[in-house]
Amino acid sequence: MLRCLVGATIGFVAVTLGGCGRPDPAPAPGATFTLRERVAALALRQSAFGSISVIPVRFEHSRIAGPFQDDGRTLYCVSSRMMGRRFLKGEKAKAVIREEAGKLSILDDVEEVCEGHRTEPFKELEALGNAKS
Repeated sequence: MLRCLVGATIGFVAVTLGGCGRPDPAPAPGATFTLRERVAALALRQSAFGSISVIPVRFEHSRIAGPFQDDGRTLYCVSSRMMGRRFLKGEKAKAVIREEAGKLSILDDVEEVCEGHRTEPFKELEALGNAKS
């Protein structure tokens, strides 16, 4: 009896916590998203941007560089400061996103690719990220 109760409790906790990540915003029917909004949504699905965080995070000072060409690839560099998971300390989240024929994907080489490119404020990331929390 006790074994069944413990198993049921563990199952309930696993199912409950499984849905605690950041859900993707449901697109409106027929809505078209700008490329910057698509880049922001892809960045927010990465664990570096708190996608699997149980604690809500807030985004500040988000920046984007790009599009720029690097070895024939079209890239965007995204960075933001996340607040909320550490007491009075921010975390710096970074991602490099590749665009190829309209499809977006994440690259692993963050540091070297993004050096020396001009950035600008990325309000789309803050709007999407802060609306979820």
